[in-house]
Amino acid sequence: MPYENLDINTPSPVLSWANHPLASDETKMAKNVASLPFVFKHVALMPDVHLGKGALVGSVIATKDAIIPAAVGVDIGCGMCAIKMPFTGEKLEGKLKKIRQDIEAVIPTGFNENKDIEKSVTNWQRWQDFQDLHPGVQDLQNKAMKQMGSLGGGKRLPLTVVIQ
Repeated sequence: MPYENLDINTPSPVLSWANHPLASDETKMAKNVASLPFVFKHVALMPDVHLGKGALVGSVIATKDAIIPAAVGVDIGCGMCAIKMPFTGEKLEGKLKKIRQDIEAVIPTGFNENKDIEKSVTNWQRWQDFQDLHPGVQDLQNKAMKQMGSLGGGKRLPLTVVIQ
């Protein structure tokens, strides 16, 4: 499927493989993202692109000197952090799969949770605020305590390696 270079006035082009015409709010969101100063080369829209929060779901935003883990939605970047490491591309060559497996072995992901509640979790002072939440979730405090330190339900561990 060939792409279309959207005819919108932005510093970086928007290349679209969308299998539908973009609605005006989707076009506006694509234009906003393509106007960010750290977009690298272009923004790409995949065939199933649709409205998100901040950026279109199904958009690929390559960046230079910036990482935006939560561009698409408020919780898409949850559980992510950026850590500058002293490694070069040569040191990581052929090792990324093993690094990911090692990380996934110690951080519960998906609908998994910690087997036991960590002592530091039970000492968190904000658990008392559960009583102020909607009655439909007040009984989920134990589950929340077991998920603290995990990526919670529905998530997979996002591992992004940026090599300079």
